[in-house]
Amino acid sequence: MTPTGDIASRNLVLFVRALRSSGFSVTTTTTQHLVAAARIVGLHARSDVREAFRSVVVTTHRQSRRFDEIFDRFFTGDVATVLDQGVDRPVERKPAQRVPRIGAVGDAETEDAEGHDSVDDVVGGSSEERLMDVDFSDLSDDEAAAVAALLADMAWSPSYVASRRWQTASRGEVPDLRRTLRLLIGPRGDLMPLAFSERRPKQRPVVVIADVSGSMEPYTEMLLHFVHGAQYKFSNVEAFVFATRLTRVTRQLRTRNATDALSRVAARVPDWSGGTRIGEALGVFNRDWSRRISGGPVVLIVSDGWDTGDPDRLAVEMRRLRRSVHRVIWLNPLAGRDGFTPEARGMAAALPYVDDLMAAGTARNLVDLIDLLQASTARRTTSRKRSVATS
Repeated sequence: MTPTGDIASRNLVLFVRALRSSGFSVTTTTTQHLVAAARIVGLHARSDVREAFRSVVVTTHRQSRRFDEIFDRFFTGDVATVLDQGVDRPVERKPAQRVPRIGAVGDAETEDAEGHDSVDDVVGGSSEERLMDVDFSDLSDDEAAAVAALLADMAWSPSYVASRRWQTASRGEVPDLRRTLRLLIGPRGDLMPLAFSERRPKQRPVVVIADVSGSMEPYTEMLLHFVHGAQYKFSNVEAFVFATRLTRVTRQLRTRNATDALSRVAARVPDWSGGTRIGEALGVFNRDWSRRISGGPVVLIVSDGWDTGDPDRLAVEMRRLRRSVHRVIWLNPLAGRDGFTPEARGMAAALPYVDDLMAAGTARNLVDLIDLLQASTARRTTSRKRSVATS
């Protein structure tokens, strides 16, 4: 890679972080998309780069003005030189140029020991970026509050799927004969207009079944903060918690204030930090609740897999659950650790019926979950489960 290409790549990473801190729904893959866009249009003309980056980042009209402000403030100094001269000509890095700090784009400066701004000083990221990779069990009280606020402020939207209901469309899937015949009796009847309809988009319901037993205590609070925020992204979220029994907490989590919501959940649950009987809890859900939630829901099971119940019962209930929902995602806080293998008794019994086994011990892991939930809904597959479980 040329020196200029190296500078551009590093600053694109910083640009994505600046967008995220300003509320844009961007992920770690956004940098790759920006690099691909830059290769297509080239880096010779700033206006071309702006429009290419806008096509990757901006999703609503309201975001356009904010994107322009961040783009103008961020691309100064070395990056401006790169954009003006292109990627094929090496550019010597000038340490005196200004590169904004993440979280305060264009307003803060990082100085080295000689009093000059340095790109390398910024590459380390902000405190928010650092907290993204800290295990929830290692957070202090202040850090936990910061991570909870970070989870609440994440800007994302779930994907939509085609429902069974139909709506009018200019170019739809099938002709709408009723509307077509109605148009024939009007002044446009001689033109033989043909009306169309298409399936109305909808969100899949989301069901969260979270383990609040003693082994999950270091992670329960942060994960419930995530669930509390998710209910404002989805139109239909059902939340349950369990240790030795299943308790529905959907109504308690609808409290607007997250702290009050978690307090009401704790007061509602009689077996908080108790033992773990995953199979019995899923049995109650399958018997009393699964038929009440229509529309092919996505089920998130949050547990480390440590189970004191009967593993055969768990396997039976997981198989029954698997047949009645669209997708089963198991979030294990321990799955992101080095050397993790799904050897816990409950985890091993449930794994054959899980579509996606994902880590859930850090905020970065939850960003990966968000990427999955807001991606286009695909058919059930076990590829992700195998890749995570064997890593």
